[in-house]
Amino acid sequence: MIRNLTARLVIILIIAALAIWIDTGNNLTIRNPIDQTVLYERDVTPRLGLDLRGGLQVLMEADLPEDAAITAESMEIARTILENRTNALGVAENTIQVAGDRRIVGEFPGVQDSDAVLATIQQTGLLEFIDTGDISLPEGMEVLTDFSPTGEPAAAPEPLADGTVPTVYRTVMTGADLKTVAVIPSQLAGSYQISFTLSDNGARVFGEHTAANVGKHLTIVLDKRVISSPRIDGAIPGGEGVITGNYTAESANAFAVQLRYGSLPIPLKIVETRYIGATLGEDSLQKSLMAGLVGMSIVILFMGLYYRLPGIVADIAILFFAAVAFALFKWIPITLTLPGIAGFLLSTGSALDANILIFERIKEELRSGRTLEQAIDQGWLKARSSILDSNMATVITSLILFWFGSSFGATIVKGFSLTLMLGVAISLFTAIFVTRSLLALVLKVFKPKNLEFWFGI
Repeated sequence: MIRNLTARLVIILIIAALAIWIDTGNNLTIRNPIDQTVLYERDVTPRLGLDLRGGLQVLMEADLPEDAAITAESMEIARTILENRTNALGVAENTIQVAGDRRIVGEFPGVQDSDAVLATIQQTGLLEFIDTGDISLPEGMEVLTDFSPTGEPAAAPEPLADGTVPTVYRTVMTGADLKTVAVIPSQLAGSYQISFTLSDNGARVFGEHTAANVGKHLTIVLDKRVISSPRIDGAIPGGEGVITGNYTAESANAFAVQLRYGSLPIPLKIVETRYIGATLGEDSLQKSLMAGLVGMSIVILFMGLYYRLPGIVADIAILFFAAVAFALFKWIPITLTLPGIAGFLLSTGSALDANILIFERIKEELRSGRTLEQAIDQGWLKARSSILDSNMATVITSLILFWFGSSFGATIVKGFSLTLMLGVAISLFTAIFVTRSLLALVLKVFKPKNLEFWFGI
């Protein structure tokens, strides 16, 4: 009936054990049995989406004229920078996607401080290194520079009420020339400094400026507001340097975050915000879990009553499928949303469809007079092509939906397609490998005689 049954069963048991281990814990830790040192650790806490957990959704748009050319690369860079900046605030489960040619959609499940997130997003993030000569500007001071993010020359400043004209400082280079930024310990105990490397163009400009301005200040501003005003202690050729100061680990890291993620290629404006309360999200989660539990219970009952012995085996395989799927969702991890749960439940139906096709084929073979072993072999052989064709069609459709969701910022469609595609892949393994192996084991041990009763012929 089936070769290498023992090896198959060992594989199934190992996968089931791993899935249960992941499903039943939120932090996986493997320790050295000798000294109990941690060899491996991973957080597998389920990630819940905006509709299940509550949070903030923000729609952003390029703050440029309608006829301004905006490249897809610029939008993708802006998306990545926003994702990194909001992650640095501790919003680690955010989802930020490009929607169309000019818009970006951000979702922040479980956000605690929506004002901080909105403030971070609203920053255009224009990072500039400006020449302030002998003057060290105070942190937080607003300044005018001769650089404009649109590429156009900066407008001349308007005179102040007393008739004086504000100083316009020269921009030496922008944050676009920064390649890497890192926090490193300084020679003073407990103090830190920021190291950086520049692009080839930035290295040339920076080297020339620092060589010609030793002892003067190169002030760093973000969105025209001073964040640091270090003095140039010497020429810095080669595109590598450090920013020194009285930095603690926290302040140095905060400064590095501003440098690393401060330069957006295009300015953005917020056009819409939507807040979903945690109560609504919790209610949606509870109802989704209840619906899934009721549906699964009805399916298990139907399979057991209608297909008898193979149906009971299929029920065990479906539970195996659910455990493995949830474990993968936690491991990858995949953010679970209501559409995502719907995609998972639909893939459960695909797993049942495969079993139903196989069992109906087996019943047909038994009615035609074949032995049980022949009927099972032929049933799997004849149903396999239909199962593969139907599931491949579902996978292809899921890929198209995933592309659509990624291209147009439709997170609902993307979540649905991703869980559906992954669920279909697991269901194929479950139907073809797990169900057949378990059925072979049951028949080998149980050896039923009344086939009409046990197979529902």
